[in-house]
Amino acid sequence: MSDASRPIAILGGTGPAGAGLALRWARAGETVIVGSRDTQRAQEAANKIKKRVGEQARVSGMENSTACAAADLLILTVPFEGQAALLKQLKPAIRAGSILVDATVALAAGVGGRASRTLGVWQGSAAQQAAELVPKGVSVAAAFHNLSAELLNGDEALDCDVIVCSDDADAAKLTRALAAKIPGVRAIDGGKLENARALEQITALLIGLNIRHKGHAGIRITGLPTEAYR
Repeated sequence: MSDASRPIAILGGTGPAGAGLALRWARAGETVIVGSRDTQRAQEAANKIKKRVGEQARVSGMENSTACAAADLLILTVPFEGQAALLKQLKPAIRAGSILVDATVALAAGVGGRASRTLGVWQGSAAQQAAELVPKGVSVAAAFHNLSAELLNGDEALDCDVIVCSDDADAAKLTRALAAKIPGVRAIDGGKLENARALEQITALLIGLNIRHKGHAGIRITGLPTEAYR
């Protein structure tokens, strides 16, 4: 299970989604490392979070490879067009036995298309592509695709469920525990990693809804037994 002594390294943590997750987990008392290609930018992002949370916040900024070396719980929050290149670059730095939680969505906007459409990924989903790129022995989970980055960076509780998909039961359990630390979020076991393709498609749908209705749509899953929700 997650505890404050186990650092969470957010790779691409200076973007809106990564910064929002870092803020929420810092507020929850977790030890957070904001990762970036640029050390100074990472440190500046960490300092902004400290100003909002307080000096007691356990948050620091590091270059991505240094962050990987300092943590075995990694959250990937980069655009799809940079996912493969970053994972290939970081492969030597990712420690054996690490867990990588991938929030990548293959949006067509990355190649000049619409943000409400997804690209075809040969492996089936961005998360499955990540699983092929990480070192052997690293577990991959897919989660956090459908949280509004703008709301994550705010102060209010979110009204959204996080569905977690993974082929590793322990990785899925830990990821659900992390999701549940965000106020207003419920975490649900979404089954095998191959189900991530559906999660990524939902993201594109939500983006289309947000554009059309000028909102910050999330998802809620209803009708399951109480024990299904964390």
